[in-house]
Amino acid sequence: MSQSAFTYVDGVLHVEGVSAVTLAEQFGTPLYVYSRAALTDAYAAYARACAGRRASVHVAVKANSNLAVLNVFARLGAGFDIVSGGELARVLAAGGKAENVVFSGVGKGADEMREALDAGVKCFNVESIPELDRLNAVAGALGKRAPVSLRVNPDVDPKTHPYISTGLKANKFGVAFDEARATYRKAAALPHLDVVGIDCHIGSQITEISPYLDALDKVLELVEQIEADGTSIHHIDVGGGLGITYANETPPEIESFVRTLLERIETRGHGHREVFFEPGRSVTGNAGVLLTRVEFLKAGEEKNFAIVDAAMNDLARPAMYQAYHAIDMVVPRSDASKVYDVVGPVCESGDWLGRDRSLAVEPGDLLAIRSAGAYSFTMSSNYNTRPRAAEVMVDGTEAHVVRARETVRELFAGESILPR
Repeated sequence: MSQSAFTYVDGVLHVEGVSAVTLAEQFGTPLYVYSRAALTDAYAAYARACAGRRASVHVAVKANSNLAVLNVFARLGAGFDIVSGGELARVLAAGGKAENVVFSGVGKGADEMREALDAGVKCFNVESIPELDRLNAVAGALGKRAPVSLRVNPDVDPKTHPYISTGLKANKFGVAFDEARATYRKAAALPHLDVVGIDCHIGSQITEISPYLDALDKVLELVEQIEADGTSIHHIDVGGGLGITYANETPPEIESFVRTLLERIETRGHGHREVFFEPGRSVTGNAGVLLTRVEFLKAGEEKNFAIVDAAMNDLARPAMYQAYHAIDMVVPRSDASKVYDVVGPVCESGDWLGRDRSLAVEPGDLLAIRSAGAYSFTMSSNYNTRPRAAEVMVDGTEAHVVRARETVRELFAGESILPR
């Protein structure tokens, strides 16, 4: 996490130059708060490592799709990686350029393909032969040619949570490595497709470089075989997935990670190709916190519970992945601490945000759930008819609402009862 963006000043957590207490009082809780400086710093690390090389950064929209967040990256010159037509619409609304968009995803609909072709996206990352056939037909009907790369599954273990591992044989993603060469021949023969690259994405929250290098070596060998078959590969998309520090993880520094991969590509004789990076979590994850207020303290027979106003519908990662997020007092107390499970009001035993946390806390206190800038609001829901939290962006000493808090009325505005 950017040390300059989230610091304690006079005993109060601040986001850049604004007190978290002030933010909670002004905008209510639960509240997502992002730091523009932290977003900028993380992206700048990728940009510095790519400078002077044929390499570009395409931010993964699925990690955080707020328009203000995307706009920060667009202003910095980022491209984007999308997985739906809705995400394409968000990128364009945020000031991104279609020609810098890579369209990934295993189940693209024909309508989404048409929208992307009309907009003029940079490339489609295709994941199966049926998808190739569909894209070819859609492009032909529009009188266009679709630029494609194939997402290749290298069967490399990323050593991460099984739900966010995407590069093994058992995963739904990509073309099987042993079938990739034949699939490229198929793609090259289709009349309305232009083969332009190769793509590989092995998972998320990866904290070691070695799985990337293992996958990259296999991809580079495959590129040589594909070109021997007569199909040129102009770019290599190495995907995203670089992890962040939630607790005690020690992922490589962004610049070291990027340079290591680029150096491997160059030493293998492929430095003339363009390289795409698709970071998501590593540019947004530690640029956000979720502020929540303690409603009740409840002593159980086996556990103590701190019941807060945020819940699994606001932050699904702990319930879904058993993920750890650090939880800090916004205004630390000097009282003796107790061990609590931090839980929400949702009617599920799985509604927990942190287990066995040592906190000196009282009802009404504010907590900051760290590392909440990625896969947090984007995965939120309205379960139990709970309006989703507001999102705020702090820029220096100013705080801007970048998504208003939902109201209950808005949640069922599009519903209707039977006429009789």
